[in-house]
Amino acid sequence: MSRLSDHNVAIAKEIIGHYPKQKSALIPLVHLSQEQNGYVTKDAMRHIAELVNVTPAEVLGTASFYEMFKFEPVGKYVVNVCTTLSCALLGAGELLHHAEEKLGVKAGGTTADGLITLEPAECQAACTEAPCLQVNYRHKYRVTHDDFDQMVDDLRSGKLESEIPAHGTLGMQRQHIPDDKGVGAVHPDDVVGGPVWIPVAVEPDTEGASK
Repeated sequence: MSRLSDHNVAIAKEIIGHYPKQKSALIPLVHLSQEQNGYVTKDAMRHIAELVNVTPAEVLGTASFYEMFKFEPVGKYVVNVCTTLSCALLGAGELLHHAEEKLGVKAGGTTADGLITLEPAECQAACTEAPCLQVNYRHKYRVTHDDFDQMVDDLRSGKLESEIPAHGTLGMQRQHIPDDKGVGAVHPDDVVGGPVWIPVAVEPDTEGASK
């Protein structure tokens, strides 16, 4: 399935309703499409464009800025091994090489069964826990070669399904915001004056001070 399902169209409309301008919902809608299909399909981008009244090129131009969005099929699990400085100093290169041997694919590839895609990654903000990796953007810390082998075996056996959902799923529970709990955002065209949290500058009363 490429376009959003009827169920996800209903969710999409709810998401769009949280924003004063429709196209501001673009990123969460791209996440929704990736959750449905495992990656962002061309038909999904066209569908999102229709929903928020932009062009498909605008959807692609925005979504392609972010590494998390994939535009070709990937495995059910995307394993990102951090290869930047802290992790590199503590064996990330060797870990990535070991991962390639364990999975039988080079970095950037997907296993023959379509289960796991292996990728190098930039810093994952866990430098004190190096070497680290992420599985569908869930962290694993201080990963040894044996830890990696066990993780792969557990992924293949289904042991981690309750902990790590299929690629594209950001949260295990979807947030729903009641109509009376919204932030009350104002359409940009209706904004007058500055933000309420910035005090308005008061001109000094020079005339009164001179009296």
